[in-house]
Amino acid sequence: MESPAFDLAFEPAYGRAVPVAPGVERITAENPGPFTFYGTNSYIVGASSVAVIDPGPEDEAHYLALMAALAGREVTHIFVSHTHRDHSPLARRLQAETGAVTVGQGPHRPARPLRDGEINPFSESSDLAFVPDIAIGDGQTLSGDGWALTSVATPGHTANHAAFALEGRDILFSGDHVMAWSTSIVAPPDGSMADYMASLERLMGRQDRLLLPGHGGPVAQPTAFLQGLKAHRLGRERAILARIRAGDRAIAEMVKAIYRDTDPKLYGAAALSVLAHIEDLVERGEIAADGPPSLAATYRLL
Repeated sequence: MESPAFDLAFEPAYGRAVPVAPGVERITAENPGPFTFYGTNSYIVGASSVAVIDPGPEDEAHYLALMAALAGREVTHIFVSHTHRDHSPLARRLQAETGAVTVGQGPHRPARPLRDGEINPFSESSDLAFVPDIAIGDGQTLSGDGWALTSVATPGHTANHAAFALEGRDILFSGDHVMAWSTSIVAPPDGSMADYMASLERLMGRQDRLLLPGHGGPVAQPTAFLQGLKAHRLGRERAILARIRAGDRAIAEMVKAIYRDTDPKLYGAAALSVLAHIEDLVERGEIAADGPPSLAATYRLL
């Protein structure tokens, strides 16, 4: 299976603001896990008057670390890349303390409606309470003292995912869409593989020199890395088609074969990723299901 050159080297430096580029600092929340790596990265952009990107989970230690780093500085904006509970909840407390306006693409929403009898497996991970003061549109720019951030809509991981471009610097805060340490989870109905691939193509058309993600370290060579991510996803798609061609009909069968080197504890997430690919393949007319695509459906080639 083709893969980009993932980089697992990362020092989270919990509780400290780490300079990652001129005028940009990173503070990592201590919420490590299989989907968050060492934890969620919050970014501070600017000097005396700043913006915070992805304030993170509702965590006391992370809140205190942010407030310590922000001491003596005005916070005017709080940007949120998407509404998962490891990224957006602390925005409320930070706003109450600083008076900053919150910015995001909008409230949490799925990529498609739930089907009859379907349960959203990531519903508990979604921050349904977050509603931004400014629902920033794709391509819209907000600016402060010495910085300007432009929204780049990147649906796929979630329907309301946005990256933020630091104007004049060729730096993109890529949220969970592109991360150096791992591929992003794309899990229906919140996520959409067709949207994810289109967003990936969009970033491949940009000229960013540095990506600063929501988890882990920076992507220092975006062009090659993005090409690797695309190749990886297309390779996964080919693997799914090969398993159906070989006689697999159920997603559970495909997962055991395709993810044979993966910890079985992650098979649930892997099954959702396969479902995301399958929904895309069904929509494109390459395979058919015995009903609406689902984890329980059976599939065949057309």
